[in-house]
Amino acid sequence: MIRINLLPQKREARREAGQGWLVAVMILVLLEVVVLALYHQLKLQDLAKQKQINQELDAQIAQIQSTVKNHDEVKKKLAVLRAREDAIAKLQAARSGPTAVLLELSRIMTTGRGPTVPEDELQQKRKDSPMDVYNPGWDARRLWLSSYVEHERVLKIEGWAMDGEDVSELARRLALSHYFSDVTLLPGKREVEAASKMNVVKFQLQAKVRY
Repeated sequence: MIRINLLPQKREARREAGQGWLVAVMILVLLEVVVLALYHQLKLQDLAKQKQINQELDAQIAQIQSTVKNHDEVKKKLAVLRAREDAIAKLQAARSGPTAVLLELSRIMTTGRGPTVPEDELQQKRKDSPMDVYNPGWDARRLWLSSYVEHERVLKIEGWAMDGEDVSELARRLALSHYFSDVTLLPGKREVEAASKMNVVKFQLQAKVRY
């Protein structure tokens, strides 16, 4: 009968197995370290990108703040400029408006002339209402003014005329003109004019002016 002693061989196998586990654990630890290093590197890159984005946002915010820091002051200056422009526009309108109205009144009261009205409108008026069309042959010297008062674009005229038809002619001309509207004849009367000693009609007329 032959006997074989296997005890030393078992110990060697156990030793090799233990070394294998140790190597496996070391490899796993090494892999974990590598993975963690790579993950850390990626996070550092993400952090760097986020810092760059934050810096760009900070720069944009600073630029916006620099742009709008004087916003209230700019608004005040714009308000002052607009108010100044409005005032200038009103002054110009006040200068040109009354002047234009006076020039129109001068045309209306000039022999051989008449109110400012488009020719096609005047022709249509002759067809529709010929009694409302002015008389181009009217002698404007038959009527003269003694008072001209305008307040808030409401005009009141007073004067004398040779008779009532002269007053009506003036009213027709004013009503046709684009510079006047709502022409109204106020009560008048016959009397002797002091300067000329003539028996004339004293009249009053009211209208709104456009300018």
